[in-house]
This record gives sequence, structure tokens and C-alpha cells, in this order.
Amino acid sequence: MLQFETWKITLISFICFIGVIFSIPNLFSEDEIKNFKFFNKQINLGLDLQGGSYILLEADMDNVFSERLESIEIEVKNILKDYDIDYLNLSIVDSKLELRFDSDSNASSAKQSLRSLLGSDFVFNSIDNLSFEIEFSDYARTQIIDLTIAQAIEIVRRRIDESGTKEPLIQRQGLQRILIQLPGIDDPERIKSLLGKTAKLTFQLVDMNSIASEVEKSGRVPPGTKLLSSYHEDGGKFVVQRRVMVSGEMLTDARAAFDQNGLPSVSFSLTPDGGKRFGRVTGKNIGRPFAIVLDGKVVSAPTIQSQIFSSGQITGRFTVQETKDLALLLRAGALPAPLTVMEERSVGPGLGQDSIDSGKTASIIGLILVIIFMIFTYAIFGLLANIALFFNVILIIGALSILQATLTLPGIAGIVLTMGMAVDANVLIFERIREELRRRKSVLDSVESGYKRAIGTIIDANLTTLIAAGCLYGLGSGPIKGFAITLSIGIVTSMFTAVMLTRMFVTIYLRKFKPSKLIL
Repeated sequence: MLQFETWKITLISFICFIGVIFSIPNLFSEDEIKNFKFFNKQINLGLDLQGGSYILLEADMDNVFSERLESIEIEVKNILKDYDIDYLNLSIVDSKLELRFDSDSNASSAKQSLRSLLGSDFVFNSIDNLSFEIEFSDYARTQIIDLTIAQAIEIVRRRIDESGTKEPLIQRQGLQRILIQLPGIDDPERIKSLLGKTAKLTFQLVDMNSIASEVEKSGRVPPGTKLLSSYHEDGGKFVVQRRVMVSGEMLTDARAAFDQNGLPSVSFSLTPDGGKRFGRVTGKNIGRPFAIVLDGKVVSAPTIQSQIFSSGQITGRFTVQETKDLALLLRAGALPAPLTVMEERSVGPGLGQDSIDSGKTASIIGLILVIIFMIFTYAIFGLLANIALFFNVILIIGALSILQATLTLPGIAGIVLTMGMAVDANVLIFERIREELRRRKSVLDSVESGYKRAIGTIIDANLTTLIAAGCLYGLGSGPIKGFAITLSIGIVTSMFTAVMLTRMFVTIYLRKFKPSKLIL
């Protein structure tokens, strides 16, 4: 006999109630739900539904390898000096470190010493008896690329999150590219500007013994210095020391502010170690210009008036928006590699609205056809299954709202597919009940036996589909993941509505009306 305890009815009713509560906010606009105190989460619409920007970035790995080799070059010089090995030339050419010696013995000794000290991350290739080159091994290059892209994705995510963009899609594509989808973005140029800046901040002393105009004219940069352009187009040149006194990695915070003259500036705070170093450098160099360098260009070069420790200001000819963007970039951190926009596409809000309308139309038509089929085929049981189907859709929407999931066009397809799967479970159950009725069993026995015999098949069918959805989510990307998420949620809710909710409706109906026959 069918048994349905009160606590089960209460639990099922509570779950359905929660689904309704979390689905309701999707009926209102974003401005309207701001007045909701608790239940104010909505489903986020993907790029294909609300429009936005699609940006494909590529990391400049040559720049990364060059910087790594520059640090290795210093290390190699120190090793050769420690071992008293003389060399004729040491330079970086085509992402390789080339060394040339005056004798075979020096070349052999240098290769042996460097190979043991630098480790397996480097490959040594002989050019001739007096020279050889050092380059990264394939394994080391792969590791550096993977680490760089992972760091770049994290920095990009921080920058986009702080810019206020909602639910962006950021993921690696290929070896050294990053795919970004920005739903609903209304200022793609600003986002591109934020992503295109490396935001590598350094503080370096200006060389007092050189005049920038003369160095630029002669083309001869004094040892230990470099010639840098101004951050502003109409600015001049600066000769600064190569040694970085303080780097942006030591920043703990950066905020847009105004200087003592009321002009836009960026105030920053340093870590304890950074503050000590900053204080030591500024204390020893009072009266000297201190260049603030951003992405290889001098923002400003103020003269050090007094010792500065844990905080300071970056001043220049900024607008208020520029100071906000610069502060954002400094807070998010510097990119490990410059990023170049390889491809950009925009999806207009009108096209996104057309997709939403098409999805709504498809869903409504599919729902109506399913309702008609179930009522025509299974009469009152079909009606009860349709009510459960309604709650199934409500539970899917509620679950997506709770998870703050992003709904895409394939996601809508997943919901429509779930409608068919939800009634499919009921079809299996009702057909089993028909078989039992043909054996002239009583109504209650037929229903009880039908549910028991169908449950195994339902679980098997839904479990295999759930595994397939998990594979799609794990191996897919973008829209495929959206489809997998809605499909997975739909499988769980359809199992609940078919096995629990519909059964509860059937039990209540049979207990109340006690029919002697069933029309199935």
C-alpha cells in the first residue's frame, strides 16, 4: 500500500516553497530587487543573452623569457667571477644567453660550473670551441608559460572584478592566450585599456651625472643606467639608474586621492619591508629626484624632500578617472607578461534580447506540447505530472539563482531538454502502473508496484546522463559548461519531482477520492 508520512509531505512542500521564493526575484528588474532585503539573487545572463564583449588576449612570452634571462645573466656573471673565469662577451640574443671566451679551457670550465649550478632547467649548446649558448629547456619553458598564464588570469580577474563587471568568463585558451567574455559591458574600451597595461611600478633614482637630452642625442647610455620616456606624451626623457629601489610588489593598497594642491593623485601604502626600504632610500637621497616608473615610463620624478616610510603619493597630470584606473591596476598587481588584444567581438543588447525571446518561445512551445501530451495520454495522472513539471522548472530557476549561475543560450536548451526528461520518468512509472492494472491488481497495489518497478530504471537513466553532464562540464568550456550546469541541476530536480513530488500528488489523490478504476 502507498505510504506517505507527514514529515515527507512537509519536507517536499518546504523544498518547493524555497524554489518559488528564490525564483521570484527573476520576475523583477535589477533596480527593483535592490529593495529586497534577503531574497534578491537573480540568474546572471551570459554574453549571448544580454550582449557584451568578447576579447581574446595573448601573452608576450618573449618579454618574460628576456626578463628571466636578464636575471640569469647577472647570476652567470657572479658565478664566473667567483670561479675566476675570464670571458670576452656575455649577451642575450634571440632568447638565448651567449658566452664567448678567450681559451678552450675557460669555455670548458665555465660550461661545467654553470651546468652544475644552474641545474636541469637550462640547455647548453656549443657554438664552437670558444663559445656556447644557454637557453631554457622545453620543460622549463612549459612551466614558465603555465605559471605566467595562471598569474595573468588571476590579475585579469582582479582587475575586471574591481571594475564592476558582473559574472565575467575568464579562461585559458591554447598555450598562451586568455579568453574573456564580459556580459552587459557598456565601456569595452576602458576594460581593454585596463587589461592592456602591465602596471609594473618601480621607484628608481634619477642619474644626476647625466643629461637626458645629451644621452638621447649621442645614443650612448652610461653603464648602470637607462633612458626612459615620460608617461605623458609631451613629457621629456629621463636617465634613471637600472637598480630598482622599491617595486610595486611591496604595495599593500592604492587609492585615488588629491594632492596638497587639490590635483588628482594616487596615494599608496607599503608593506613593512617595503616601508623600511623606502625610508632607507629616501633618507639617504634627500634632495635627489626619485623617478616613479610605470610600465617603463616615468610618471613623475619629484625631488625627495624628507624621509618617507610606509606611504606616499603618485602625482602627475592625471584626470580623476585616470587616478581611479591607476589605483585599481596597482591594487590588482602587475601582469607577469604584457597582453595583446588578438581578437575582439561585440554582441549588441538587441541580438541578446532576440536570443532571450527565441529561448522563451521555444521553452513555452515545448512546455505546452508536453502538457497536452501528458493530459491526453494519462488523464488525471498526466495533470498531476504537469503540476510537478511546473515545480521542476521553478526549482531549476531557484537553484540557478542561489548559485548565481550564468545562463547562456545552450543553458536554455538544457532547461528545455530537462522538461522532456522530467516527464520521461513519469512516463516510465505510469506505463508500469498500466502493466500492473492489466494483471487485474487493485488500484493502490498497481500504483505501489509501478513505482517500485520503475525506480531502478529511472535512477540508471538519470545517473548515466548526470555522468555525461559532468564530463561536459569538466572537458568543455564557456557555453558547454553552461549547458552542463543547467542539465545537471535539471536531472536532480526532475528526479525529485518525478519520484517524490508526483508520487505525493498521486498518493493524496488516491487517498482522498479512492477511485475504483484508473483511466491510463
